[in-house]
Amino acid sequence: MKTIVFAHPYEGSYNHAILDRLTTDFDQQSSSYQIIDLYADDFNPAFTKAELRLFGRGESLDPLVKKYQTIIDASDELIFIFPIWWYNVPAIIKGFFDKVMLKGFAYSEDDQGTTAGLLDHIKKVTVITTSTVTQDELIHDAGDPIQGVLINRVFSDLTFGPTNWIHFGEVNLTTDAKRGEFLHNLPNLYHKA
Repeated sequence: MKTIVFAHPYEGSYNHAILDRLTTDFDQQSSSYQIIDLYADDFNPAFTKAELRLFGRGESLDPLVKKYQTIIDASDELIFIFPIWWYNVPAIIKGFFDKVMLKGFAYSEDDQGTTAGLLDHIKKVTVITTSTVTQDELIHDAGDPIQGVLINRVFSDLTFGPTNWIHFGEVNLTTDAKRGEFLHNLPNLYHKA
């Protein structure tokens, strides 16, 4: 089962068009999927004091955390769709990893503090981002937040399978024709991974 983790608050956004294009392709392929829409769910990415007290035990007071963990447990593929804001992932995506990828669910930890990922049933991951800057600028001028941090560290630590990063840059400077071309080609980019 594919699970799409979607993070954009505006239904008229280009990110929403990306979500629609991808799900249309999945429907045409009769490929089953489910969507975690973080904004539609009113997911709170910030820890409360009470939640943080439970963090070390791998527990949460947020019912969405358990719901998302159950969905991820039933998935073998994850697809993330979100914009890059201030050269990094939106807070709601960071909070998704902070609050959902808990000890005992996403990783184990021994007495020496050595961790081991527990999500090796996730066999494929695709990250689709949009930004006002190019992928090259994100990699070379902005500290490589997606490939260097999210994919090479976080996803690796959680033992996710191979990841493909698809990026549409300079979204504010481009033409409707180029946006349309990207949407048209998106299924091919996704299936190549």
